[in-house]
Amino acid sequence: MAGDFQTLGLSPSFGFGDRIGNATPGHVAAMNRAGSGMVPIFAQQSIREMQRTRRSAQDVIDDAVCGAVDWNGSMGADADHLKTISDVELTTTAGYTFFTIDPSDKVDQHADCYEEQTLRRKFEECRDHATWYDSYLGRTIRLQDDLVIELDEEACMRTAVKYGAAIKLALKLGTHVRRLQDTKQASFELELSVDETEEPTTIAEHYIIVDHCLSEGMPLISLAPRFVGDFEKGVDYKGDVAQLERSLEQHAAVARALGPYKLSLHSGSDKISAYVPLARATEGCFHVKTAGTSYMEALRVAARHDPALFRRIVDFSRSRFETDRATYHLSATLDGAPKTETATDEVLQREYLEYWSEVPEGVGFTKLGRQILHCTFGSVLTDNDLGALLRSCLDAHPDTYAKYLDDHFGRHLIALRTSN
Repeated sequence: MAGDFQTLGLSPSFGFGDRIGNATPGHVAAMNRAGSGMVPIFAQQSIREMQRTRRSAQDVIDDAVCGAVDWNGSMGADADHLKTISDVELTTTAGYTFFTIDPSDKVDQHADCYEEQTLRRKFEECRDHATWYDSYLGRTIRLQDDLVIELDEEACMRTAVKYGAAIKLALKLGTHVRRLQDTKQASFELELSVDETEEPTTIAEHYIIVDHCLSEGMPLISLAPRFVGDFEKGVDYKGDVAQLERSLEQHAAVARALGPYKLSLHSGSDKISAYVPLARATEGCFHVKTAGTSYMEALRVAARHDPALFRRIVDFSRSRFETDRATYHLSATLDGAPKTETATDEVLQREYLEYWSEVPEGVGFTKLGRQILHCTFGSVLTDNDLGALLRSCLDAHPDTYAKYLDDHFGRHLIALRTSN
């Protein structure tokens, strides 16, 4: 195993989230078997997930290191979705090397819908956040014969209103990461995440955001735009795959022209149908980030070895769903998945977990019952009874958990490898 976490550069990379702390052996097995040519990030968790699971930034690092004893290659450590100076300080202290800046709380989620009068008024209100506006206004960027970015007044105004405050915060957080890492004489990489928005990131927005950040000295290694279609938790990509590929090709052209830097696919768990266009459009210059899908495989272990426990988790998750879904974009409803009292063990596993063999080859999970379990992970894991029972089940059956994870992520990694 590599002694230290490292920066990954432009190599294709894959992030394995682990919400419990014992999934890394299965992640390593998948990487070793797939022989994917990608570089892994085994230590990855957002501050929000740490809070929900009552884990510290150091816990995430320590669990990944202990679990990666059979890994002999390079690996990174992702401090995911950092929103505040405090987030940065916690994670730089713990030894992360990859820092995902997430200024989405400062994004104006309604900017795409403003009529001209409202847009102009909003622009005047945020003008101080967009000192870069005049330097982009009226420019024409020709990236390819068939890809021209017109930075007209509307495009620049909407970018300023939608992302102006977010860009300012991102630069502040990125500067703080650099200051702390330079003090430690530690290498680092920055990813900028603007994917948690209601509307897709336009090519003009992508260009302005990154070009300005780079001009201010922000060393970006990857950008996570909000792509077209839906990237809901726990299920495969929902949308027109051909349209997604056309959009990815345009974003990749911007990334090559300004960087190069990687395009990052967030909520990449189970999005198998999006992997072909991602790898092809970026020519292998990508990062994929997964998180809760390892928790779902932990629940599969419970369903196999302790069906009564799995039933209790389903009941509890249903009781927590309407509260816990608040921070997620989901299509699931409680009426869309069966209650435990009306379903057999086999039906519950199919409707809440769904096995790969039950869907067409190359397509990921589609059952929305998965989302009920997916978004309630924090409530389950911090419940004094259920959290302890699930961990005990995993401790009693580590080989089963590793096998499920190996199979599950092997499908992800092989899809990316064969597509690129």
